[in-house]
Amino acid sequence: MIFDPAERIDLFHDAINRLDYEAIENFFAENATYVSNGVGSLAGRAAIMEAFRGYFDKYPDQTASNSLVETLTPLSGRAVWSIRATNSKTGEPLIREGEETITFDEDGRVVRVDVTDYQEF
Repeated sequence: MIFDPAERIDLFHDAINRLDYEAIENFFAENATYVSNGVGSLAGRAAIMEAFRGYFDKYPDQTASNSLVETLTPLSGRAVWSIRATNSKTGEPLIREGEETITFDEDGRVVRVDVTDYQEF
């Protein structure tokens, strides 16, 4: 499969913004890894999806936007993003800015996500 990693990242982020869990899950390879301050260091699609659901239970009103999405290699890309959300239990606002590098397999499935927050949250 030939694809543009930047376009795949846009589609992946769109699924996340819609909280389309089925689509999000379908983006991940079975043995994917995900490293983020938001969900921790995770191995495997099932663990990633469990963490995503927990995160969005806590921040159900999250809105995210990308200021940059670029292809780095034929199988990877980078997105620079900002997030605004409210903690559903405490009412505290959450503001995050950062970037992520996403690596895909040849079929366009996410095999690794490395998130870097620009500040602690």
